[in-house]
Order: sequence, then structure tokens, then C-alpha cells
Amino acid sequence: MFMVRLFRLLGHLPFPLMQRLGALLGWLTWMCSSAYRRRFEEQASAAGFTPAQYRPARAAIGTMVAELPWLWLRPKGQGVLHLVQWWDGVEHFEAALDEGKGVILALPHMGCWEMIGQSLAERYGATRGPLVALYRPARKAWLAPLVASSRDRPGLKAVPTSVSGVRSLLRVLRSGGYTAILPDQVPPDGQGVWAPFFGRPAYTMTLLPRLAQQSGAKVLLCWCERLGGSKGYVMHFEPLGGTELQDASTTPEASARAVNAGMERLIRRNPGQYLWSYARYKKPAGEVQS
Repeated sequence: MFMVRLFRLLGHLPFPLMQRLGALLGWLTWMCSSAYRRRFEEQASAAGFTPAQYRPARAAIGTMVAELPWLWLRPKGQGVLHLVQWWDGVEHFEAALDEGKGVILALPHMGCWEMIGQSLAERYGATRGPLVALYRPARKAWLAPLVASSRDRPGLKAVPTSVSGVRSLLRVLRSGGYTAILPDQVPPDGQGVWAPFFGRPAYTMTLLPRLAQQSGAKVLLCWCERLGGSKGYVMHFEPLGGTELQDASTTPEASARAVNAGMERLIRRNPGQYLWSYARYKKPAGEVQS
């Protein structure tokens, strides 16, 4: 198929070139699509950010897309650690692993979240075990094998987004393993609750709090900041405080509010790298439309 061949061709282009092309793609998309531009600006403005604060995200979103061919399809022996700095909070992650209670990394749609799994697998897979994550095949048929190949790397393990997959992930966490979840992704109907996100009701997954409460795993906020140019990336880690994710008696709504508050805290630090084009406030799939 043409799209698969194109994606593989792009995966052989120099990474810095793809990032520059991606920045241009981001601006072109913003200028050419009124629906895209409307959602982007409406969500960023409603969250309280000024155009000067969120303007860099126009290019950053395109860069994020353009990074995928290289990250997914680079040769198996070609690593990513030379691109990533680890000075901001990685001691929290390593200390949590040392405790042996499991770790859940809560990642916003921010920066280069694909780099997180790839770099964690390369840095810790051999000594700490694989990063185990729930995996749903891509909806587009042509994209599915490419996404699957990106998960087929040393230090990475995927389990299905099913009851059996969740149980497998619970066992991993209870045995001291680790995973990464995008909690600002809208879940299917019945798998979330409505909770404030930048002051607006957003359907928020309950999976992350349930995993933490049932396994005793520690929850850390994490994102991979794109520095631009040849500077690479910085991984950021920090604990998600509060008792809402440890106390099983906490209501799903209170747990969701705690997770969303953590996401907001990270996004406020760098709104220019958040995916403002994502339909965060949409109704979940399967919900009856009023």
C-alpha cells in the first residue's frame, strides 16, 4: 500500500530533517484547516493560555507526527538514548522501582510521548524488566502493522486492551514492574467518569486509579520535552501526590479529579508542547447523544 511504503521511506530520512518538515506540516495544517484551528485555539484559550503561550504548539504537533516514522521503523540496533537527557526527577522513578511496588507513569499528550516508551525500554529493560503497556491496534488498517512493529522492540511488551490484558498488567505491577498510560485520552463509554479538566467537564478514564489502588503501585507524572534543534529531549518525572490514587475507598470522580489536576500542572509548565488539537471534551464512543 502506498501509505505504508511512504511511511517506511520517511523512516529512512535523517531525524532532524523530519522534525523540520514536521514543524512546517504543523503550521500548514493550522493554516489550511479551519475546523482544526478552531478546536486548537478554543481549547487552549478556554484553558487560560494566551496565543503567545500556545503558539509553539502549532509546529510542535506537526513535529510529533513527523518523528513517528523514524521512532517506529529505525533499525533494531539503533538506539535513542543519545537523544535523551535524564536529569529531571529520574531518581523518583528509580526509587519507586527499588521499592518493588510497581510504577505507573501518567503521561499527558505532550512533547514526544512515543520517545518515553522507547527510551525507558532501552535504558531499563535489561535490568528492570520490560515496560508493559496496554495496546489497542490502530483503527486504520494500513497503520496497524507499523504501530505493531514499533512495540516489537527489546524492553517493550504489549498486552491487549481487554479484561485479560488488564489482569496481566495488574500482575506486572504487583510484581514490581512498570507501565505508562495516557490518562488524558478519552476512554470508551462506561470506562470513565466526568471530571474537570481546565475547568470544563471531560470524560476521564478510571483505569489508572483502579490499577494504582488495586496494585499499590506508585504513580508518577512523566513527559518528554522536545528541546528543539540538535538539543534532543529531556525526560521529566515527579510524584503525583495525594491519597486519591492509593485509597481504594476514594470515589472514581475524586480519583479522576486528582489525575486531571496532575495533567494540568504539567501542561501549565509548557503549553507550547501540548496536543491542543485533540478532542479532549468529546463524548465517549458509545454514549447516547442528547
